[in-house]
Amino acid sequence: MAQQADITAMRRAIALAARGLGSTSPNPVVGCVITDASGHQVGEGWHQRAGGPHAEVHALREAGVLARGGTAYVTLEPCNHTGRTGPCAQALIEAGIARVVYAVGDPNPQATGGADTLRAAGVEVGHGLLAEEAEAGNIAWLTSVRRGRPFVRWKYAATLDGRIAAADGTSRWISSAESRADVHRLRAESDAVVVGSGTARADDPHLAVRGIEGAVQPMRVVVDTEASAVKPGARVLDDAARTVIAVAEDLIPEETVHFPETWRLSRAPGGGLDIGELLAALHQQGVRSVLLEGGPTLAGAFLAAGAVDQVVGYLAPVLLGAGPTALADAGITTIADALRLDITETVRIGPDLRVTAVPTATPTATSATSKGA
Repeated sequence: MAQQADITAMRRAIALAARGLGSTSPNPVVGCVITDASGHQVGEGWHQRAGGPHAEVHALREAGVLARGGTAYVTLEPCNHTGRTGPCAQALIEAGIARVVYAVGDPNPQATGGADTLRAAGVEVGHGLLAEEAEAGNIAWLTSVRRGRPFVRWKYAATLDGRIAAADGTSRWISSAESRADVHRLRAESDAVVVGSGTARADDPHLAVRGIEGAVQPMRVVVDTEASAVKPGARVLDDAARTVIAVAEDLIPEETVHFPETWRLSRAPGGGLDIGELLAALHQQGVRSVLLEGGPTLAGAFLAAGAVDQVVGYLAPVLLGAGPTALADAGITTIADALRLDITETVRIGPDLRVTAVPTATPTATSATSKGA
């Protein structure tokens, strides 16, 4: 059984790892705490940006000679390969670390093996401490490695009766200012924000992060199959962040000349674009986490394609009784096929309730259509 001192140190490492959310892709977020031979903390660090020193290196630099004979607590198995930085397993060995405790094994076949390297050098190695907590904090990167596509978080805001707008189309503002500020946090933690043509047409969204100092702006992606929703002068076309407009591959170039960057993708059989192809293109660009802010049609297409890993709903204490709902056709026709969710968190955000949930099982892709997007 883990000692309380081990648990405390690993929990601190998990908190440190979270500081890297939104700035480390395509690498994981990692935290590290080092204690000396007598158990006193002497160093800590986290992976701050892709291409920069890893968490272990930051922590070892802070610890200096006090690391010798000590313990390193790391949220992810120390890497065993040389990329833009050297292998962390070797750095720990050279620093004289006597014991390494890591929470989650590295599923990346290029980087795994750090634990074996440490053991071969005579370092005591333990694993699995607070693994569930560490996995939750690094779920985007872990999902992307395991599934070969970005982690997708679908966010929406709705009334208690499930409406995202009134019958006349007005929707500003259903959720509170506190909830909207929280959405900017989600954007800051994501590599890309994705909306569809309906949202682009109705809201002319900007999609950039505001109000968070030092945030790395996510890529802005609009799924505009017919290149008809994003007009010249649209707010998403400014230079606040990289912007990609995804259109059907058969459109003529003249229809997209005003876009800063155009991706031409296959049409899905039922209309719209192929969701799997869009996610593959994003993954190839180093995107490991997507915040899906699109309306009900695009959300339904992602769900039908089995491409939603987490749902974050902001429920406002408001009733409308009519108007569009949060989710359109997701390929579900009977209650037996309903996508069941496990609620992982409920939090009050101002007057609203933020509910976070994940599918109870890996969804089965039934379609790859973003109809009408």
